Amino acid sequence: QQAAISTRPLSEPVSEGLALCCRHQVLRIKPKNEEEIKKLQHLETMGHLELDFWKNPTAPSFPADVRIPAKRVPLIKAFLESHGFEYSVLIKDLQVGNAIGTYFIESWNELDHLASAFNNIVQKIQIGESYEKRPLFVLKFSTGGRNRPAIWLDAGIHSREWVTQASAMWIAKQIASDYGKDPSTTSLLNKMDIFLLPVANPDGYVFTHTTNRMWRKTRSRNKGSLCVGVDPNRNWDAGFGGPGASNNPCSDSYRGPSANSEVEVKSIVDFIRNHGNIQAFLTLHSYSQLLMYPYGYKCTQPADYAELVRHSDVKPVLTPHKYKSGGSIDWSYDYGIKYSFAFELRDTGRFGFLLPANQIIPTAEETWLGLKTIMEHVRDNPY
Repeated sequence: QQAAISTRPLSEPVSEGLALCCRHQVLRIKPKNEEEIKKLQHLETMGHLELDFWKNPTAPSFPADVRIPAKRVPLIKAFLESHGFEYSVLIKDLQVGNAIGTYFIESWNELDHLASAFNNIVQKIQIGESYEKRPLFVLKFSTGGRNRPAIWLDAGIHSREWVTQASAMWIAKQIASDYGKDPSTTSLLNKMDIFLLPVANPDGYVFTHTTNRMWRKTRSRNKGSLCVGVDPNRNWDAGFGGPGASNNPCSDSYRGPSANSEVEVKSIVDFIRNHGNIQAFLTLHSYSQLLMYPYGYKCTQPADYAELVRHSDVKPVLTPHKYKSGGSIDWSYDYGIKYSFAFELRDTGRFGFLLPANQIIPTAEETWLGLKTIMEHVRDNPY
């Protein structure tokens, strides 16, 4: 008899024996066809199972990673096995640590320090505030001039992706200290400005430290629901509400009531529109070690496909980001920012979002090399 997924409420345990037999695990599931993808996507909508998809099911060639609460592990494994899914245990016993977060919290004051120590090229500006009234601070790197062509870079829009915020801070310090020493960085800042937002979702980021390490959404209140937060990367006005986004406020991929409903997203959109001369939109995510270009919300190649894929010599691997409706780089590209890329940083799944602290600097170093290659191209190929 095939196993089926029950629709019993959260308050009703599967069984005492199942609940006690094992710990939280992360499974890697490899769907073989569209039918298996649809089954996984259906699992994702079943909130009572408390499944946390670290990598969403999108296409047969892309595995899905899912964190499963201890009490649900036997049930989910039975379901997968009875339906012929290929899967493996990525993390057998999930230990939620906070080494990367500690590093970044200690570096939070680096924003003020950088603006003070490198006041000839660095300025801290506020572009808005979060739902819970935390400031959205951007570091502006500039050697002067008015409304010069500029590059946008953000990190941490998904709050649990701690290596992105940490990498952004490392990169900020590198840019500041390299000016006047490194010919590439010097040439770049002599021609263009860089705007860097190291924490795009500060409410969620704080919540990952105080309450729930795996939180990824904003912390806005949803009308008519007890569930909190919106997935800010499904909230952009690009294919809003399409595949890959949920209309369920309790889902981790909840798109929100409307495009730009999240003040964090709207603040970025308003800043870029008001600036008027942003030439590149770059955003840092984790994990997968990919460099992604538009589109995610539709299956057509961007008009500048040939030029965008020319960066395929940049590591990590270049790929279209499939089935991510409402994503930021789709919005920025549609808005007219040709050079729109999303980096997925380390790793490929061994640690997932819980990357050890000793991988922060290597991750930031390799990310900066890739970012700098793209920035050099933007500098040399204005449009």
